[in-house]
Amino acid sequence: MIIGHGGNTKGLAEELGCLADEIIDMSANLNPLGPPERIKTVIMENLSAIHALPEPDAGSMTRGFARFHGIDPDTVIAGSGTTWFIYTIPKALDAKNVVILGPTYSDYADACTMQGIAPAFCMARAEDGFLPDLEAVSDMAARADLVFICNPNNPTGVLVEKEFITTLARRHPDVCFVVDESYLPFVEGAGDISLVQDRSYDNLLVLSSMSKIFTIPGLRTGFLSGAKPLVDTVMHCYQPWSVNALAQVVITDIFDHPEQIAPFYEKTRAYIAGEKKKFLDTVTDLKGLVPVPGHTCFILAKLLYHTAPLVCRQVGADRILIRDCSNFTGLGHRYVRFSLKDRKTNTALFRSLEKALACG
Repeated sequence: MIIGHGGNTKGLAEELGCLADEIIDMSANLNPLGPPERIKTVIMENLSAIHALPEPDAGSMTRGFARFHGIDPDTVIAGSGTTWFIYTIPKALDAKNVVILGPTYSDYADACTMQGIAPAFCMARAEDGFLPDLEAVSDMAARADLVFICNPNNPTGVLVEKEFITTLARRHPDVCFVVDESYLPFVEGAGDISLVQDRSYDNLLVLSSMSKIFTIPGLRTGFLSGAKPLVDTVMHCYQPWSVNALAQVVITDIFDHPEQIAPFYEKTRAYIAGEKKKFLDTVTDLKGLVPVPGHTCFILAKLLYHTAPLVCRQVGADRILIRDCSNFTGLGHRYVRFSLKDRKTNTALFRSLEKALACG
């Protein structure tokens, strides 16, 4: 297991001798607007839920997700974050040959390693803007039984069109394609790209996260949906009470008020688009930092003259936590990632990066 995910404010605080609350966390990919006020209210009003066992199958939130997307609830499973599914799928499907589109989230590979599988990586190239090559992926998929695709991808922020994935699914009907859409709610026109509602393929599984868009990663909630035979197979590995009681209450309430979801998504996307444009317009003046074009709330950037550990340490001295991408297979020590927040915080990051890049 890789410990170096984003969000370790406690570790930086201990290093600097300050409180964790004094650290500005721009390493974790979360909605800069924070959770809707309703979520905070629901949590405060339902703390007593932790005094009883939750629904063993998280049925209410599962039906809410299915109702919102207009799909059969028997083709959905609720879990303790998408991570639970990532680690369960290789075992449940008895995978032997796994391909991962990289560079990407490390847990896909970790999940394979845990099952004694040495995954193969199909790496997108920096010179191609980290867009994966369809034919290269297809060639590797022909020798696989399971393929992981993160769309949009973490950490690059790159998005592939639906047709890219459905073409692969058609070409390789005996291969299971797992599409992680955790960051898709941040993308304009996500409904036209998402595969959650698509039941045209018997070899697709889709992961959906509630954590990122609603800024509730501590509640650990996510969904798996797709072809019913595959969903049923994964369900054989399901443990009762996999989603805690408070998380079930919050997610059920979200889907009980579907009229509030789309406006929140739209507000989020507009806010991020504005802040991202402003930040990228400003950061063009920084020598030695090249942002990768992406579609998410976070930005991957290449360092031309510095290493990621050094820049992260120097920015960290200003009590700003950004992501050192050295442990992403296929990136190396020249990439950092940061997730944008409000204008004041983004400006503070710019100034800190400016100072760090000016050093030796």
